[in-house]
Amino acid sequence: MNDKSALLDETQSIITPDETMDSRFLRNVFIGMVVVLGVVFPKIFIQTQIYFHSREISTLNREHDALKEENRIIRAKVEQMIYKSKILDTLY
Repeated sequence: MNDKSALLDETQSIITPDETMDSRFLRNVFIGMVVVLGVVFPKIFIQTQIYFHSREISTLNREHDALKEENRIIRAKVEQMIYKSKILDTLY
């Protein structure tokens, strides 16, 4: 019986290892979290900055297109007024 219990004691540490969290394990987890955050945070920050800048560029493009169209309309009105003025001047 003594041999069986000795053999069981020797194999028990292999079959079910000690699962306590020692300081090395906690340190490695902390280092892993810092590395992951160090990689993920800049990526999120850069993506957010790109998103906001693209929104601003889109707004400016819409305003630019609206102003170009308004400029075209005003130029047409001015040309129409100039034409009317020239025609009216020649009639009188």
